[in-house]
Amino acid sequence: MKKLKILLFIILMSLSINVYAIEFDLNSQHAILYNLNDNSVLYEKSSKDKTSIASMTKIMTGIVAIENIENLDNKVKLTYADFAGLAEANAAVAGFRIGEEVTYKDLLYGLMLPSGADAAQSLTRNIAGSTEKFIEMMNQKAKDLGCKNTHFVNPTGLDHQEHYSTVEDVATIFQYAIKNEKFLEIIKTKTYTTSNGRLTFKSTIQRAKERYGLGMDYVLGGKTGTTGDAGYCLATIANHNGVDYMLVTAKTFFPSTQPLNYQDAKTIYEYFMNNYGYKNVLSKKDKLVSIKTKYAKNDQVTFYANKELEMYLENSYNKDELIYKYSGIEEIPYDMKKGTKLGKVEVYNKDTLLTTVEIVLEEEQEFDLIKFIKINKFQVGIVVLSIILLITIITTLIIKKKKKKKKND
Repeated sequence: MKKLKILLFIILMSLSINVYAIEFDLNSQHAILYNLNDNSVLYEKSSKDKTSIASMTKIMTGIVAIENIENLDNKVKLTYADFAGLAEANAAVAGFRIGEEVTYKDLLYGLMLPSGADAAQSLTRNIAGSTEKFIEMMNQKAKDLGCKNTHFVNPTGLDHQEHYSTVEDVATIFQYAIKNEKFLEIIKTKTYTTSNGRLTFKSTIQRAKERYGLGMDYVLGGKTGTTGDAGYCLATIANHNGVDYMLVTAKTFFPSTQPLNYQDAKTIYEYFMNNYGYKNVLSKKDKLVSIKTKYAKNDQVTFYANKELEMYLENSYNKDELIYKYSGIEEIPYDMKKGTKLGKVEVYNKDTLLTTVEIVLEEEQEFDLIKFIKINKFQVGIVVLSIILLITIITTLIIKKKKKKKKND
């Protein structure tokens, strides 16, 4: 069942690509923005290029952990192994202590909110038996999701030449992860206090919003990341006017006093939020095309939209300017069967194809004899005259035969 869900997810991911030709002056070297409502890519910049992704790695760590924990309230004890190498690498930690007993839930919140490497290593050791085994699970999940340019060598995102991904692949992993209710709940949480009451975590994204006065209330949550090679990375989900967005950026370099990765996010999000939205393209009974008939009581059959359709379009969109282009059968014969596919109508907004509607005959046409005679009066006249002539000849022959017989009698 899990493999079927992953297959369906991959199919959905491949259905809609609609990149807008927009250029932004960004500090981030890599970026990709999704409209999650219809799974379309709105903007991308070097999204397929391999790069270090820092702690955005923990998105994969988190979802693999959640999918392999039977009970999030079960407790585990942190050991020396959970802290090995973290101080030397100057890795961010959640603040757990050696020998402390916490729940898996505590570790997950410690992983995702303050980006704790201690939580990452404890989760991987307790779930898989070793960090190495857990990394194998992470790489297998990336493969299952169709991520072709991703490879993990640690669960934390620390720089390593064999640890890489792309913002496109990170977005794929992130989209998959937020379909899990527990994962989504965690990344949307602003603060969390551990079950023993000792630690209170604040989301790194919430902390930055407050520190820099960013506003950006439409950002619901996500994951940050920072290393020397990856620069500042940011994966977020947002909502505005009923539209769900996801943005992933990587490799922004700046002093800590200038949150340029958030400024990039604000630039991209607000451009689309201010200039685009869902607009009505088709309403039921919108007239699409009229097709003439042959020998039927109705001179033509008019076809209407049979569905409601809204699409994500520029605010300058005007439905009255839509162009309908029909291609298919130009004349419907009276004896055509119901359900016959006649052709299609392509709906254009200026030069952009928005959608295609299949035109199908919904009712059989009633034959009109008078119309048939009017249209084919010359041919009908010849047939009538031929019949009259034939009757005349036959009648004449019968009369002659009777006269001959009478004479012989």
